[in-house]
Amino acid sequence: MFTDNNEQKMHLTSKIMIGMLAGALIGFILRQVFPESVWVEDYLTNGLFHIIGTMFIACLKMLVVPLVLISLICGVSSLSDPSKLGSVGGKTIVFYLMTTAIAVTIAITFAIMIHPGDATLSVETSFAAKEAPSIGQILLDMIPTNPVKALSEGKMLQIIVFAIVFGFAISHVGSRGVRVAEFFQDLNEVVLRVVTLIMALAPYGIFGLIAKLVLSLGMDTFESVAKYFFTVLLVLFIQGLLVYPTLLKAFTGLSPSMFLRKMRDVQLFAFSTSSSNATLPATFQTLEHKMGVDNKVASFTLPLGATVNMDGTAIMQGVATVFIAQVYNQDLTVAEYLSVILTATLASVGTAGVPSVGLVTLAMVLQQVNLPVEGIALIIGVDRLLDMVRTAVNVTGDSVTTLVVATHEKEIDTKVFYDIDAGEKELDIEQFSGNQLKSKSKKKS
Repeated sequence: MFTDNNEQKMHLTSKIMIGMLAGALIGFILRQVFPESVWVEDYLTNGLFHIIGTMFIACLKMLVVPLVLISLICGVSSLSDPSKLGSVGGKTIVFYLMTTAIAVTIAITFAIMIHPGDATLSVETSFAAKEAPSIGQILLDMIPTNPVKALSEGKMLQIIVFAIVFGFAISHVGSRGVRVAEFFQDLNEVVLRVVTLIMALAPYGIFGLIAKLVLSLGMDTFESVAKYFFTVLLVLFIQGLLVYPTLLKAFTGLSPSMFLRKMRDVQLFAFSTSSSNATLPATFQTLEHKMGVDNKVASFTLPLGATVNMDGTAIMQGVATVFIAQVYNQDLTVAEYLSVILTATLASVGTAGVPSVGLVTLAMVLQQVNLPVEGIALIIGVDRLLDMVRTAVNVTGDSVTTLVVATHEKEIDTKVFYDIDAGEKELDIEQFSGNQLKSKSKKKS
């Protein structure tokens, strides 16, 4: 009965694609029919479309803190063996650092080969770089002096540290801890149901985001830095469609094609929101329900990945560094290239999962090799669109790492992974509501 109803309904991926295409089409038509229209800018670009898109992003961000806190507490509290927690954490961090180092190495290699900065560019604008935090400061900022303040301000590294400590304590206080753990498990189910409800709004929110983007960005923005733009784009596609599937096959034996097929929803969310944190609800939903990863692993690797694993950002920083060096006719030595790889890899730890924050840490990378920070002004115009693509790469990397760790810890149900329809019922809001009503009717009778 459920399957018949489900087959008649359009999958979420299809709805999201329709929303994206409709937004792009309407945005393009409005640009052509009403060029430089104040009415369109005030009432549609910065009015209706802005409100729809911003409300959807706000709904997603509303879930991030409770989702990360509760799911991570549930995951860590279920790992009562300290060695188990150490094993999961160690493998996760090592794999994240490895993929980031691979990403920035490929980026620098292709940038050297393509020479995107050969064109003569004249840029009038300037870039006021914010001071990027040092590695030592990042480590100090990980410890929350006030957990409540960290929660209210959404400081993800501090929330992760607090949740790990709190979850570990729950698993070591006997029967009282069991009761607390059960409470958080129930709370986690409620939060995941809220995630499902918010997912139903995705096509409309993405429509607003894409329509506003098309209306806001002019194609003339890309002309001066086209080679840089396509170099970054090329490396992002190599990382997302070649490197990750290869690593997945090598470390787990799982099917890369099945993985990429099930990742479409998450990648579309990431592309539209440009935020790894905002995409977390969709990532959790996919990894746990569509790919069979146990919550105790996903609840640790995904929030950590959304905070510290920024392969797409590292790619941008690698290409941008070479690009800016070429524009300013500065030759970098092998040692300086190695320094860029190391700095970009470590800088990704301090890159929050929010839009365009990679420009801030790019300043740190440029300073490391004595390049002018003002060169960032050359790439600001195209960074918004690249940010969308690299966020999709970031969440793909988080998911591959989660599958690798889950496979090695034997915390994955491969039958679910290979079931093409797995997890679809969790996104079926109408079916869920109908079942709830029927269930209540039976209880009353």
